[in-house]
Formats: sequence, structure tokens, C-alpha cells
Amino acid sequence: MGFNVMVGQSGGPTAVINASLAGIFQNAIRRGADHVYGMRNGIQGFLEERLADMSEVIRSNLDFEILKRTPSSFLGSCRYRLPQPQEDEAPFRRIFDLLKKYDIQAFFYIGGNDSMDTIDKLSRYGAWIGSPIRFIGVPKTIDNDLELTDHTPGYGSAAKYIGVVMKEIILDARVYGTPYVTLVEIMGRNAGWLTAAAALSVGDDCDGVDMICLPEIPFHVDRFIDKVAAMQKHNQSVVVAVSEGVKLEDGRYVCELSDDVRSKDAFGHTNLTGTARYLSNCIASSLKTKTRAIELSTLQRCAGHVTSRTDITEAYQVGGAAVKAAMEGFTGKMVAIQRISDDPYQVTTMLVDTADVANKEKKVPLDWIDENRTGMLQPYLRYARPLIQAELPPIYIDGLVQHIHL
Repeated sequence: MGFNVMVGQSGGPTAVINASLAGIFQNAIRRGADHVYGMRNGIQGFLEERLADMSEVIRSNLDFEILKRTPSSFLGSCRYRLPQPQEDEAPFRRIFDLLKKYDIQAFFYIGGNDSMDTIDKLSRYGAWIGSPIRFIGVPKTIDNDLELTDHTPGYGSAAKYIGVVMKEIILDARVYGTPYVTLVEIMGRNAGWLTAAAALSVGDDCDGVDMICLPEIPFHVDRFIDKVAAMQKHNQSVVVAVSEGVKLEDGRYVCELSDDVRSKDAFGHTNLTGTARYLSNCIASSLKTKTRAIELSTLQRCAGHVTSRTDITEAYQVGGAAVKAAMEGFTGKMVAIQRISDDPYQVTTMLVDTADVANKEKKVPLDWIDENRTGMLQPYLRYARPLIQAELPPIYIDGLVQHIHL
């Protein structure tokens, strides 16, 4: 007997999120699904009944291979928080009416902390009304801050991009041999996994960045400037990787010290850009040196031309594992990655309760940060290096990378 499934993508995109979509699509079809429906713009689009039949847009092996290599969210995304059903049941009634209309047996949501909150609420509501539909979360986030999984698909490629770009920035910054401070702002609200990836720039051909500033460590602007001044006595060109989410001891984000106007999303998250620019101005006014602020911004999550084959492979695998879990009757679960060994690098998948993942954040272990609190130690490098290995070359047409879109 055939069956129908629903899949959506939510939150910030990654370079490999569509590999998970490909894994769900292909494995659902192989297991006998009649239709794999995609939600346009996540649960918010689903509430508006904006859907796409994946079989009508992925029609060939070439389409499938390009989908795996296409960054950003093929189906579109959203930042929409479902209410608690006891506070407002209307969205849940609407969702389950639509699931019944399309004869859905399994529902998959690819996303991060907030997306697992959606899966948790839907699975609990489904159990309350006696629905047989299975709800499974598929992990995704460049921030790598999901609990109960060794790492998150999307992080490896973002870390690879950061490592590559930091090496190039370091080469450029040291061209003139004059006093120069380069501050590179990297995403990361409360967890510094992405900024830590700047440590990957170290190698036989590169000394690496001079300082790494993570949100896990309280930030002191004056002490930071003093450290930069001390570093310039030995090396005129100083390159600093700073997380957008570095905070003062009182909990305020450093970027909030500037006069920039800041918006908030549906989950109450404040826009944090401008940290490097603010610190660059502070250094320029305190030290006799030229400064430059660089924001990697969305580039670190959409650079499909610098992806990790390991990351793409694992993103596809967690999508397939989600289909398997649903077909075996599981619900309210997220597929997690369990590391078996570092050398040789081996992982497997397991299921964890979404209630134990939703709205939680995994931070960088403090014992992976050096005693000066400005660099990463070997345990982090052993953890991260396997995630950036190998490449899956993009498909080029007429000299440019080819993508697929709705």
C-alpha cells in the first residue's frame, strides 16, 4: 500500500539542508510513498496550504544531484512559533485537518532548536487526539548548538568555509607589513561553534588567527583592546575572529553598545550584526593602527561551492534515517548523529526525544578553550577536522554553479 508524507524546512538555511530533503524524498519514494509533499515556507506556508509535490519538480537523477548540491532551503523557510495548544488550539486543528486532507502518514521537519519545538508540539497534540501520524525532526543548523547529537548537518560545511576564508583573509591582511587589525565577525548568538572554526586555519602554510572570541567567555572591551595592543608589538598585522554574540559580564551583547537599530524575529531573537564594526571603531580610536571589519554574514551558510562531502553525506543520511524511523512507528523523535570514533572517523544515527532538544542550546566545552580564553585546543580540532573532509564538486553550466529552485 502507498502512503503520503509531508516535509518542510525551517529556520536559517545551510549549504547542505537540501541534502536532507533529498534523503527524505528518495527514501520515502523507495519505501512506497505515493506523494512527497513539500511545505512552501515551512509550517507557516503549510497553514496557508502552500504545497509542492516533490515528484513534479525533481524529475531526473540530474535534478536530484543538483538538489543535494543546492544551498539554502529549496522549499523556503520561516521563523514561526506554534503556540501551546492549550492556549490556542486553532493552528493545530488547521494543521491536522490539512494532514487528513492530503492523507499524510508521516511529517518531517528539517530545522534546529525551534523546529524541534514544532515537532514536539505536533507529536504531543497528535497523541492527545489519537492521531496515527508520525512526526520526526531532522537536525539542521550551522550553529551546531543542538543537544544530544554529536554535531549538526550544516556545521561541517560552514566550518570548512570559515577555515578557508580565514586563511585567505590572513594572507591578505599581511601584505603591506604595516600596523593593521582585521576583525572578522562570525555567526553565533550564544554558542561559539562557528567562531571556533577559525582555529581550523592553522596549518603548515598558515599560522592561523591571532585571537578567537567566543560568546561562552565574558567579554571586556578594554581588556580586548589591551590584548590587541600587546599582540601588535610582536606582529603588526593582527587577525581576530569574533562571534557576533560576544557578551559583557552583565549579559548585554557587545553589539548593543552601538547605536544601530535592531529588529527581533518571531522567537524574540535580536539582530546581532555590527560587533566587528563596533570593536574596529574602538580599536581605531584607542590605538594608532588601521582597522578593518569583515562580516561573513550569510556567506557562511550559503557557500555551496565550499561544502564538505562528509557533511552532505551525513545530511542525506539523517533524512533517510528519519523516513525509516517514521515507517517503524516512531514519533516525537529527532534523528541524532552518534560518533563512534575520531580515527578512523565513524558515526551512526540514533533517535532522541524532541522534548529533550527543543529550545535548548549546546555550548562549546570550556575545557576546549585555551587558558587565555582566546584560542582552541586540540580536543576541538580533533572534533572538527573530520567534519570538513572531502569535497562534492558543484555542477557547472556555462561557467557558473548550477542550482535548482521552485
